Amino acid sequence: MARWHGMRQTARMLRWSVLRAARSAKSLDPALATVETLATVREGELRCAADALGIRELIFLDYRDSGMIGTPENDDERAFIRVDAAEVVPRLVGMIRRIKPQVVLTFDPQGGYGHPDHIAIHTHTVAAVKAAGDAAQFPEEGEPWQSSRLFYVVISRGTFLRMRDRMKEAGLDTTRFDQFEESGVGWPDENIDATIDVSATVDAKWRSLQCHATQFGKDNPFQQLPEAVMKQLFSREHFALAWPERASRQSWSDLFEGLE
Repeated sequence: MARWHGMRQTARMLRWSVLRAARSAKSLDPALATVETLATVREGELRCAADALGIRELIFLDYRDSGMIGTPENDDERAFIRVDAAEVVPRLVGMIRRIKPQVVLTFDPQGGYGHPDHIAIHTHTVAAVKAAGDAAQFPEEGEPWQSSRLFYVVISRGTFLRMRDRMKEAGLDTTRFDQFEESGVGWPDENIDATIDVSATVDAKWRSLQCHATQFGKDNPFQQLPEAVMKQLFSREHFALAWPERASRQSWSDLFEGLE
């Protein structure tokens, strides 16, 4: 979990982030990590990315990566997807009540691209945000705190399509992006509530991505286009409001818009 500051000096925001990597997970480059060292390497990569973004605090939940759907890691009794909500949700509630974020970010219901752990932390975070404001729930975790908004961090479908178009123009293989379109990966553009211009800090965003060397190697589709093109494509962040329920679609340029 990462604690984020900086959009406004007085604002606080939480984002539930990467869990601990499973020791049996695969590294794209064996020279970067072994099965035995991958968890430690992945933790170092996350710390590197946090430093690049100026994140002040990381809290590791220390659960085991569950692997993608259908892999043997799913069956490991230590896998995060096997941890009961009754254990995870109170931990998240305690963190929310301690930090008192105005805004909380998590994955969308599909976990971005279907990773079981992303889907699990989405479910637990939605429950925790609501429970944190209820004094009757988990009183041992501190005084109640109700965050004002919960957002899903999403990659717009339009972003995927624009990236595919640029790859086609460059004569690159777009098979994976064609598969993304067929499977419906990417959040519908018409269902996005906030689009944030991050062009002023896109260099830091790019440096943070490069920290994840075991996952963001030269074969990663995001590494196929020139850096300048990718920074242009990555200069907008997209969010969908998950809570509270809205009467109509929003169009914010700031996640804290309208909050004191």
